[in-house]
Amino acid sequence: MPGGMEHCARRAASRDEAVSDRLRVAIIGSGPAGFYAAEALLKRTDIVVNVDMFDRLPTPYGLVRGGVAPDHQKIKTVIRVFESTAARPTFRFLGNVRLGSDLQVEDLRRHYHQIVYATGNEADRRLGIPGDGIAGCTPATVFVGWYNGHPDYRQAKIDLSAQRVAVIGNGNVAIDAARILLRTPAELEKTDVAAHALEALRESRVREVFILGRRGPGQASFTPSELKELGKMEAVDPVITPEELEDGMGSETAGDAERHRNLEIFRSFAARPQRADAKKLHLRFLVSPTEVIAGPDGNVFSLAIERNRLEARPDGSVAARGTGKTEVLEVGMVLPAIGFAARPIPKVPYDEKALVIANEDGRVVDPATRAVIANEYVVGWARTGPQGLIGEHKRASAHVVEHMTADGAGLAARELPERDQIISLLHERGVRPVSFSDWKRLDEVEVARGAQRGAPRDKIVDVEAMLAILAQH
Repeated sequence: MPGGMEHCARRAASRDEAVSDRLRVAIIGSGPAGFYAAEALLKRTDIVVNVDMFDRLPTPYGLVRGGVAPDHQKIKTVIRVFESTAARPTFRFLGNVRLGSDLQVEDLRRHYHQIVYATGNEADRRLGIPGDGIAGCTPATVFVGWYNGHPDYRQAKIDLSAQRVAVIGNGNVAIDAARILLRTPAELEKTDVAAHALEALRESRVREVFILGRRGPGQASFTPSELKELGKMEAVDPVITPEELEDGMGSETAGDAERHRNLEIFRSFAARPQRADAKKLHLRFLVSPTEVIAGPDGNVFSLAIERNRLEARPDGSVAARGTGKTEVLEVGMVLPAIGFAARPIPKVPYDEKALVIANEDGRVVDPATRAVIANEYVVGWARTGPQGLIGEHKRASAHVVEHMTADGAGLAARELPERDQIISLLHERGVRPVSFSDWKRLDEVEVARGAQRGAPRDKIVDVEAMLAILAQH
């Protein structure tokens, strides 16, 4: 049955309760920030820590599984580090458990000494302009989830019949979306792109993608390695005009080695000869969308954009300001990639302005009074918003664990229900949590399916299908 815990694990959990110097921590979310927090907690030498990691999906790894582009398999090797954390005897994974419905925050407070929220940023930020949300204007979060086989987006309606697509944003998500749209089927089938997305991408008519940034090339937040990759695709030529490239670099690039490397890559793109038969990836700067325009059928027909200029701020940074000069870009699909937001969780303090769990340096606080909520913490993008690469979460999560250590003196003396009572509570509510060993069985199935097409894996994208597979064993 899903959630079946090995007999030895149950015996170990029972023995845990006889030891007074054990701390029990719940981590909500199994992405990189959550796993790095677990690693730091489990490495503590001053006290034994039992960690229960919950996830609403039966599958762990969060953004590594559902957000990292399928053609970036090297990044996903970080999973090996997480597997070593999951193998520790004082760690449990409890997937297929949703906080706010299957469990309430009050349940966690009763069963754990400390709580860590690692729920990430699962919502998207909207354009807030006329036409936002019409058919064919789809947040990049949906598109990314769709091609990555995330269960939330497996049935998303992605129409790839348009020849021209606009991707709005100047970050790595925008680059990922553009790259997946323009890769050849031969390139994609060797990846773990979802089977339904691979089938649709094989029939795609997309020939041109426009990546639109509101500021200049000197302020683009692409990482150089991702940007450079755009020039190595089989059937795609990056397109950037020398005039636009040199227009308004701004002073923010001073001393910024990464952005200087970006500018060098942009210049190399601008100097490249264009192949007549290649797909085109246009890099446009200093433009902001003002309206998504629908055609007679109600779908995206074009995108109105306004030309910007850069203005210096007193601190030396620059801001983009509209000039009033507009143009209309004929595109049949718009993918806004302008950021993410944390979703509110019932009874968990939420910062409506920053769109994150309300916190002060990782300690959860009341959003109105800023008073600290004792024994509750937040890591990752749910703490900071969407910033930082996967590897950077290790240090950041360890920093929050330092707060937990400083705040937790004497906490272990507080008597809690037996450790397995949380599982009994879930069973009473009709929830069957998925253990890490259950996940490993699903992992084996996915890898075997992927081998049939020469891919690392073929993801199971339906939660019910996952649970059905586990029920057969």
